[in-house]
Amino acid sequence: MTPEEIAKVCHNVNRAYCTALGDDSLLPWEESPAYQRHAILQGVQYHIANPDAGPQAGHESWLAHKQAEGWTYGPKKDAVMKEHPCMVPFHHLHEMHQAKDYIFHAIVHNLKEPNDVRELADTVE
Repeated sequence: MTPEEIAKVCHNVNRAYCTALGDDSLLPWEESPAYQRHAILQGVQYHIANPDAGPQAGHESWLAHKQAEGWTYGPKKDAVMKEHPCMVPFHHLHEMHQAKDYIFHAIVHNLKEPNDVRELADTVE
């Protein structure tokens, strides 16, 4: 699968997980904002390029990208204000949010092609 296809799977599984927890705020992949799709693709690329990085490292990478884009902690996700409740170190996340990072990690590592690491080595910042 391509990184874009893996990102779509990650998003859709995360959406189903969040819905099961009572959060129906995530839109289907095709309707999701570009910034959200881009962040997921970056996460996929990070895990492909860093095969030994675990879920915590994936979250810390996501956090660094969000901070670089001007996002800060907020009690509720607000794209206009660039606030997100997961803008904390991994060990401060509630277990249900840590679970999303474990699920994301597992999806990427189960769907990536064996040669993806070599192909992405020059494209990931």
